[in-house]
Amino acid sequence: MANKVTVLGSLNVDTTLRIARMPQPGETLSTENKSSAAGGKGANQAVAAARAGAETSFIGKVGNDDAGRFMVESLDNDHIDTHAIITDPVVGTGSAFILLDEAGQNSILVYGGSNQQIKAEEVIAREDEIANADFLITQFETPQAATLAAFKVAKQHGVTTILNPAPAAEIDPEILKVTDLVIPNETESAELTGIEVTDEASMDANAKKFREMGVKNLIITVGSKGAYYATEQESGFVPAFKVKAVDTTAAGDTFIGALSSQLKPDLSNVATALVFAQRASSLTVQGLGAMPSIPTVEQIEAASKK
Repeated sequence: MANKVTVLGSLNVDTTLRIARMPQPGETLSTENKSSAAGGKGANQAVAAARAGAETSFIGKVGNDDAGRFMVESLDNDHIDTHAIITDPVVGTGSAFILLDEAGQNSILVYGGSNQQIKAEEVIAREDEIANADFLITQFETPQAATLAAFKVAKQHGVTTILNPAPAAEIDPEILKVTDLVIPNETESAELTGIEVTDEASMDANAKKFREMGVKNLIITVGSKGAYYATEQESGFVPAFKVKAVDTTAAGDTFIGALSSQLKPDLSNVATALVFAQRASSLTVQGLGAMPSIPTVEQIEAASKK
């Protein structure tokens, strides 16, 4: 049985500008290439979940514009249920501008647009999408009031809630009380707990702090090193696969989406699900662009056999 995953999140059209190096303040550089693709943390995570085999649906908001129609179509192409996506009649679709240098590092500027307009009551009205899921995933590219409302609905229906607190922001403590699993990177984790992530002991300290704040389960992604996990039953570190990164955009989103496709709602198989998620994100960083480089379950399984 495929996992059922609902994502509440952002829909952005990403424009990637390829440059030799990052510009200095006041400096003008020419770009080597410019490309546009569907993106946004929410959309990326939903596509990663769907391509990894999960039955996926999406709750979000787009503008009444070509970019919005393009985003909905992009999700439809990956067989994601899009009927809970709302069209905002006034505010345009979100967008992001990605500066990508020759070393594969990126800097991203995001315009929230209609993503920021989604209201708590609109989310509550989509109770069926949440109630029918095994997992509800959200990030911080949509308002926290909408997240809190969605997670409360999820908890009423026994749905496992996953919070990706990215981009890092001050968080409503009420959200953490209805979060089953939090998945920050090391910077975001340190920002939320006040404990710098340097080694496994500091990760254990982060897990303890999150438990005090109301979240029993934690996964910290540590870039090319791997991922730390701490559940009520166990904790450990799963190393990343060694690959040559071309573009790290959407690596974290792929990880979360792929993880949700394999994880059991009680998180009892977290270590094996993490290996699958690491394999998926190792494939993403070897391709250009966010969504185009997110792998399918066939590609992930083929890479696992090598």
